[in-house]
Amino acid sequence: MPQVLLIEDDARLARVLTQGLLEESYQVDVARDGRLGLERMLTASFDLCILDVLLPTLDGFEVLKRAREQGVTTPVLMLTARDGIADRVRGLKLGADDYLIKPFAFAELMARLQVLLRRGKMAVDKLSAGEVTLDPGAHRVWRGEQEVELSHKQFMLLELLLRHRGQVVSRAMILKRLWGYDFEPGTNLVDVHIAHLRQKIDAPDKPSLIQSVRGGGYRLQGEPEADKQP
Repeated sequence: MPQVLLIEDDARLARVLTQGLLEESYQVDVARDGRLGLERMLTASFDLCILDVLLPTLDGFEVLKRAREQGVTTPVLMLTARDGIADRVRGLKLGADDYLIKPFAFAELMARLQVLLRRGKMAVDKLSAGEVTLDPGAHRVWRGEQEVELSHKQFMLLELLLRHRGQVVSRAMILKRLWGYDFEPGTNLVDVHIAHLRQKIDAPDKPSLIQSVRGGGYRLQGEPEADKQP
């Protein structure tokens, strides 16, 4: 399920786009100003970003500029009510992947997002920790030479932990990204999925790659095999 960051201050448009994207099986995280949107881009992993140009606190150009300077490679589609060529050129030079002028048809937005998503999947490198390797584009996982069969949610959970390898991923963040909850509903849903994931990816004679962090969440440890010193 693709993860989309929508940075848009127009409440009505954000609501319409969020509903449409959810109906198309996308998960959506909404930021209502530029500074918050930049923070989300720098601290979380997304498959796509829809970025408005005219935003409070930081405009879309500045958000994009700072994100690219910090190494964020997420495909970005910029939205603007201005159709001047200079603005479009500026956005593309700063690292935008596509541009859409308001007003637009939702069908055109979806077509452009699907192109960016396919392009992004083709360029995504494999993720790994210890003996575990995940290929986001092919949607496959291996432990050593053996392929591991994961459910869709287990795959999403492992990918999230791998993209934040060495960092604490809170239960609230996992619930938000995998199930769309904006709050922690007092369920053991995350713990159950972590337990099932451990059973599938951990080697019997080695400590679990996924550490429990008291009061915080979970942290995936382990260097990629290629990074280890002989």
